[in-house]
Amino acid sequence: MRNLFLLSFLLLIGLIANAQTNSFTISFDKAVHHEAEIKASFPDVKESVFSVRMSRTSPGRYAIHEFAKNVYNVVATDSKGKELTITRPNPYQWDITGHDGTVNVSYTLYADHGDGTYSQIDETHAHLNIPATFMFAPSQADRGVEVTFNVREDLNWKVATQLKPVSGNTYSAPNLQYFMDSPTEISNWDIKQMQVGTTDNPYIIRFVLHHNGSSEDFDTYFKKVEKIVLAEKEVFGEWPDFDFDTYTFLACYLPNVSGDGMEHRNSTILTDRDGLAEGGMEGNIGTVSHEFFHSWNVERIRPQALEPFDFTEANMSGELWFAEGFTSYYTGLILCRAGVITPEQYVEGLDGTFNYVWNSPARQFFNPIEMSYQAPFVDAATAVDPVNRENTFISYYSYGSVLGLALDLSLRLNKLNLDDYMKLVWLTYGKNEKPYTVKDLHETLKKYAGNEFGDMFFNKYIYNSEMPDYKTLLASVGVDLTQNKTTPYFGASVYANNDGSVTIRRNTAIGSPAYEAGLDRGHVITAINGVALTAEKSFDSIISEHKVGDKLQITYVAYGEKRTTEVELAASPTYTTQLAEKNGANVDKKTLEKRKAWLKVE
Repeated sequence: MRNLFLLSFLLLIGLIANAQTNSFTISFDKAVHHEAEIKASFPDVKESVFSVRMSRTSPGRYAIHEFAKNVYNVVATDSKGKELTITRPNPYQWDITGHDGTVNVSYTLYADHGDGTYSQIDETHAHLNIPATFMFAPSQADRGVEVTFNVREDLNWKVATQLKPVSGNTYSAPNLQYFMDSPTEISNWDIKQMQVGTTDNPYIIRFVLHHNGSSEDFDTYFKKVEKIVLAEKEVFGEWPDFDFDTYTFLACYLPNVSGDGMEHRNSTILTDRDGLAEGGMEGNIGTVSHEFFHSWNVERIRPQALEPFDFTEANMSGELWFAEGFTSYYTGLILCRAGVITPEQYVEGLDGTFNYVWNSPARQFFNPIEMSYQAPFVDAATAVDPVNRENTFISYYSYGSVLGLALDLSLRLNKLNLDDYMKLVWLTYGKNEKPYTVKDLHETLKKYAGNEFGDMFFNKYIYNSEMPDYKTLLASVGVDLTQNKTTPYFGASVYANNDGSVTIRRNTAIGSPAYEAGLDRGHVITAINGVALTAEKSFDSIISEHKVGDKLQITYVAYGEKRTTEVELAASPTYTTQLAEKNGANVDKKTLEKRKAWLKVE
């Protein structure tokens, strides 16, 4: 039975159990000042102390975000307009007493950060992420929700959202979880759409675009979107059962937003400062690929640790190397399969992520599961104290991406492939929306590729942090992985000062020449081998004049004190990935066929 009927059934049951719906209205008369006025009505309140609060998290993000900091002018009244007593037990909650069974709350929201987590209100749009915008009552999480958006008709605003239309600019959600997962773009947007599925089971894929560009640019961009959407469906073999038969991209490419992408059940937020004519045509399309893939992997193939999503605390999952990382692997692969980029561009683009993961010292501290546990500390989290992430953390996006590459190529050596493994995960856990664990992924791989292979991969690369033999794996599809061992490597990222000296920008990597020499973040290098650094005699130019194995006397300043140390230049640890034939190799027909099967290109 379609999810539409399921949602309707669940809503009906909820209404029978509790014939009440919480309602909101939001107005934007002071959009120029980034303010919205919000009114909420909570009927049939049973408890004497009724609590409402702002979320501390947002679906798709795992760190704490204190949205309550942008809420003020909070007033609570009963059904007759009598003002009620409010107390504050913590920074993000309002406890209300003295009501008559109805609690109405009004407040002002300040919002000026347009991305996939926060809200932004100005005279270009009302870009709303629901947790950053609306209060909620934890005790009424199962209730239906209705929200009315009082749009700025003088600005030609329209509403785009995955919420179910009721009438006019009023929309509904069956419960709090769905409501909070439903970002909304209100602006003078453009739209294009495609129909997918079958005649008996059709879906509409809508692309809502708020931008300053031309319709011709949008036409070109949407053709790429169509190809990506169809290529991703081929991985899983079928479409997700989109609620209300619709999926909506909510894209805002304007100079006042921040670059981001965030997946939701039947929609995604896409934001970037670059318009389509300013580099966004190429720069933003990868986010489209990544976020739509989440329609299967994350939204329906769902980690058990994220069910239900907790709006009061950080959300931690050990499966993000798969949920985000394997999605990242497919991001570029799908662009290639869809013809948006060439095989050469795809292959040459692999080395950035590979080098980051391969050369990171962090694998000695955490495996991919434990890297995933770090999400609440790194996923747009904020802190004022320095951290040692350069040495202790690898993004689960990148870590999972290179593991996805390794698993795909390893399976292909055995005449299997990652697509079919993903299909099996989909059929086992995604299609019926049964949340999974790491152990479930392990068992599914054993079922697909055999016990020996499944145990080997998980025991070496998931439960531990060994690295596969990428050189052999890539060679199997005619890709060279090479290292230039003659390029000298100092091992510190620096920036130049006005006097020609350089300051080390980040913590030096464990094991690097600079690290072994006792150099670290904030140290100022003033001379090499007694030669003072100047604009003419720069740090980079001096390093390039030397060879691997040369020993350099480094003069530097640390904590106001002049010091010296010796750095022995190592070989650059950087690898490049390239189609073997570009290096002059004669790639045999069998290898080329394997590459074509992998990239799905002729």
